[in-house]
Amino acid sequence: MMDSIRVGNFIMNKRKEAGMTQQQLAEKLNISFQSVSKWETGNAYPNVEILCDLATALGVTTDEILAGNEKSEDGLSYSKAGVDIAYTDTIKREMAKHLESEDKRVLNKMGAFASLYDIHFPTMKEPVLVLKSEEPGSKQKLAMEYGYTESICHDMINHLVNDIIVMGAKPLAVLDTIVCGNAEKDTIKSLVKGIADACRENDCALVGGETSIQPLVVDAGVYVLTSSIAGIVEKKDVVDGAAIQEGDVVLAVASNGLHTNGYSLVRMLMDKAPQIKLDKIDGMTFIEQIMKPHTPYYKAVKDLFGQGILHGMAHITGGGIEGNLGRVIQEGLTAQIDLSKIRLLPIFKYIKSSGKISDEEMLHTFNCGIGMNIVVDQKDAPSVIRHISKFYDCYEIGRIRSGEERVGFVNRLEWI
Repeated sequence: MMDSIRVGNFIMNKRKEAGMTQQQLAEKLNISFQSVSKWETGNAYPNVEILCDLATALGVTTDEILAGNEKSEDGLSYSKAGVDIAYTDTIKREMAKHLESEDKRVLNKMGAFASLYDIHFPTMKEPVLVLKSEEPGSKQKLAMEYGYTESICHDMINHLVNDIIVMGAKPLAVLDTIVCGNAEKDTIKSLVKGIADACRENDCALVGGETSIQPLVVDAGVYVLTSSIAGIVEKKDVVDGAAIQEGDVVLAVASNGLHTNGYSLVRMLMDKAPQIKLDKIDGMTFIEQIMKPHTPYYKAVKDLFGQGILHGMAHITGGGIEGNLGRVIQEGLTAQIDLSKIRLLPIFKYIKSSGKISDEEMLHTFNCGIGMNIVVDQKDAPSVIRHISKFYDCYEIGRIRSGEERVGFVNRLEWI
């Protein structure tokens, strides 16, 4: 328990040592001097929003303010090593509200050693867990640099969810990990909020995770994100490509841009031609275009699950169509893709032109406007296209033929 009188006396003594009046301290913190007076008389505590700035103004740690005494000059402490436990605890309390869930399967709240999730599914005879981990790659470096803190969380979660729904799974619960060099409350709060909001938009729950402050491992201001998901699917309804047969139709579901792949190449392009950052492509700057969050596909496909309509699905990420659709094509079959049918987005045309990049490299590195492939029976293709088109552009780009290579291309990409 904190002692308000001890905390107040500590603040007052450190203020006087710094040669400041209550008014001068208040002006530094952009608050009223009455607030400072209430702290020093023990009638109120500094709130979490002001705590870090107060510690800086007084030349102490937030840990020392909340303890009401200064740590030994000679002794080592966790806060002197760069991790202020009391301050990080206040951050965790701020995070807790973003972890609140109406999902009755979430059985406990933040603060427990681990998360409890009820996996009783009475409507399923043979429930299968679908598990995946993901991180947003080098896009997160650009996100921190250009102020897309919450947006990068949507990238990570949408990518994560897309990876399990292509197997017919319903997303259930997400655990996140945030590794940082120092505890910046506002940034951490934005990250947790972004992750929690993205989970809700994908009909799943952020049930917990880990925020790890590692000042001697990660540079100050650097944040490394990762997350893991658990989904569920009835065993007989798993979509793994086994149902794909000759004559099936390959559909394309549109992406909104780069999603979370190809950013090492893009950063190389930006380094060589910095002026492109503000170039306008289709009414948006280059930065705005490449920082669009990864498209989430769950709500577009979930009503098609369990009907035997979806013979195979592929999330188009690094490796492009060939590297991802090829994962679900069975031996002896070929997904013959007509490149001339791909509806290329302006951002990809711009990148190709600016970097003088070959078609082969573009197809291997980027999704080129296709975020997901769906393989269906020819008779089901029109109804699936109509359904998906309520959410995203959807159209036919190929057929399943007999053959040795899993994915084959005919014709050429039409860049003009």
